[in-house]
Amino acid sequence: MRFLDQTKLPAREEIVETSDYRIIAEAIKRLAIRGAPLIGIAAAYGVALAAFHCAEQNAKRINDCLEKVIATLAGTRPTAVNLFWALERQRAVVSRVGADSLPILRQSLVDEAIAIHREDAEMCEAIGKHGSEILPHAATILTHCNAGALATGGIGTALGVIRMAWEMKKLKHVYVDETRPLLQGSRLTAWELQQLDIPYTLLPDNAAAFLMQRGLVSAVVVGADRVAHNGDVANKVGTYGLAIAARHHRIPFYVAAPVSTIDFAITRGSEIPIEQRRSEELTEFNGVSVAPPGVEVYSPAFDVTPHDLITAMITNASVVWNPNAESMAVLKSKLAQASTGR
Repeated sequence: MRFLDQTKLPAREEIVETSDYRIIAEAIKRLAIRGAPLIGIAAAYGVALAAFHCAEQNAKRINDCLEKVIATLAGTRPTAVNLFWALERQRAVVSRVGADSLPILRQSLVDEAIAIHREDAEMCEAIGKHGSEILPHAATILTHCNAGALATGGIGTALGVIRMAWEMKKLKHVYVDETRPLLQGSRLTAWELQQLDIPYTLLPDNAAAFLMQRGLVSAVVVGADRVAHNGDVANKVGTYGLAIAARHHRIPFYVAAPVSTIDFAITRGSEIPIEQRRSEELTEFNGVSVAPPGVEVYSPAFDVTPHDLITAMITNASVVWNPNAESMAVLKSKLAQASTGR
């Protein structure tokens, strides 16, 4: 597996090549691989790679080996549901194919990882199409964190919408929150927009509400790491504050996410596990201390935006306006019918 180490951007584009699932797990933990859809894709490839290191023994030992790998990958980050969704798909392959013929199982796991990757690219395209169609002409979009090609298997979710709107000549400008404390906006989203030649302006997180007050934002578009059954959304910390500011200024607030990010098993956002990051990410900057020694730190990686602050959920299946338990149940029913071919 080859991946771009996102911790090195934008200063250096460093490609890591590995056949060791443990390196993939560590890359997910340290955010070298990040973004809910991409985490799931990487984990699926990790299971496939690990199958080539499970010794040719009896079926039980092979199953035990792969279950240990899945548990290791599942323990990397708790919030993004795509991780667990992809791992469950690989677990289902192991169960369906069986370990009696290891070569067949290995190929089946590789095929499933490739399918997950391909499906995500297709979902990104659909999200981009649906989202760009509902944006106004000459739109000025504010986005938070990074939900582009770096975070997915395709053109991105929130940035997929932005990219397609630009190609349709509906987009005027993009405003990018820096996204403290790890600067995914200034390091990653700005880098992607620069590659795409899309005009953008970088701003500190705490300037976003003032930008709205000045009338410079026509819509906010963000991604998601997990969506609850009632439409509540967990996304990079700072998203909730943006949603509140957008509601106050009567600005549409859109969440762009594939259906694989929806966790119908979780009723509401308060049930979503929120990852806490290392204190050093807040107390240090490039290894230099910026806070008193021993300071107490609260550094959640994500926050939860209630569904009633969300104008629409832009998924690959459809746009869900005013998402709530009822409208999300309708989406769930449509997805079930599509999967059974009815």
